[in-house]
Amino acid sequence: MITKWTRRTLMGALLAGATAMPALATETIKAVVIDGYPARALWVKEFTGFFIPEVDKRLAETGNYKMDWQESYGGTIVKPKGVLEGVKLGLGDIGIVTTIFHNSKLPSQALSAVTPFVAADARAVAQAVDEIAKEYPAMQAEFAEQNQVYLATGVVLDTYQVFSKSEIGSLSDLEGSKVAGAGMNLRYLEGIEGAAGVRGGLTDFYNMLQTGLVDHAMLWPEAAKTFKIAEVAPYMLRADLGAVNSKTITVNKDYWEGLPDEVKTVLGEVAVAYRDHVAGIAMDRAQESRDAFVAAGGTIVELSAEERASWAAAMPNLAQEWAASLNDAGQPGSDMLNAYMGKLSDAGFTPVRDWAAESATN
Repeated sequence: MITKWTRRTLMGALLAGATAMPALATETIKAVVIDGYPARALWVKEFTGFFIPEVDKRLAETGNYKMDWQESYGGTIVKPKGVLEGVKLGLGDIGIVTTIFHNSKLPSQALSAVTPFVAADARAVAQAVDEIAKEYPAMQAEFAEQNQVYLATGVVLDTYQVFSKSEIGSLSDLEGSKVAGAGMNLRYLEGIEGAAGVRGGLTDFYNMLQTGLVDHAMLWPEAAKTFKIAEVAPYMLRADLGAVNSKTITVNKDYWEGLPDEVKTVLGEVAVAYRDHVAGIAMDRAQESRDAFVAAGGTIVELSAEERASWAAAMPNLAQEWAASLNDAGQPGSDMLNAYMGKLSDAGFTPVRDWAAESATN
């Protein structure tokens, strides 16, 4: 009797196991990740070292899916300015879009760039911009028009500074000079007499300075360390122009629609975790990067509070211009600006200039 019961039990267990096997089969999903910047760039390095392992870990909890990651960086598929188009066309499934290159196509993403001298903390800026992107559909709609799904906006720099070939200590030292920048920050020069902005990318700045194409460049200390800027620009003017959101993780819309809901959820959650992770690293490395700049032969000069206020006052009100442009296009530009300034104020930051409180004509 016991023997028969045991046999029936064993047969039942075998049948149950056979029935369950298809449900336990893991589906492999290919994902091509692209960025035009090299693997040593902070945000790319952390995509490899944090984003991908975190997605793999979370998917492994159920075992339903696993990703077959294929990473293509450093111009293998696209150049730094080509990620938006590359993801749009399906050259990559997931991309790290440098939004400052696309102000005409992604105007809402310029929110922190048009509000300099507000917050030098990458973590606070990243969170504020990403929250607004999820509270106001306008930001996500801009990516949808590019055949992409928005996951999260990130900040990879602690704050813009000015790196120079010769020593500078005040705004007057920038007058009549040529300054490299990557986008909206070139407009920070409009209030400085004779200063001319020269557009370039992070990977171009070393050569631009070395060849004399420019006298100065606006970038952040971690990037200066990574790209050995001290060799060609041994002086840093610490102006604390502000942290700026510059990277957004997006997914090709057609690819996204074919993903299982579980994978979509994990990608969205990890994108936010990556946002905070990278911003945290940027802040943790800020002092280390400044120290490394000095160790490499660089000199740091502090711009006084009075000079910072003078610089901010000399600029046109970029924020109000930005808001008005969006308002005219039927988007809530002013509401987004007010919300952003309010979030940073609540986080404890006092702007050198309150961009939201002024009229566009100031």
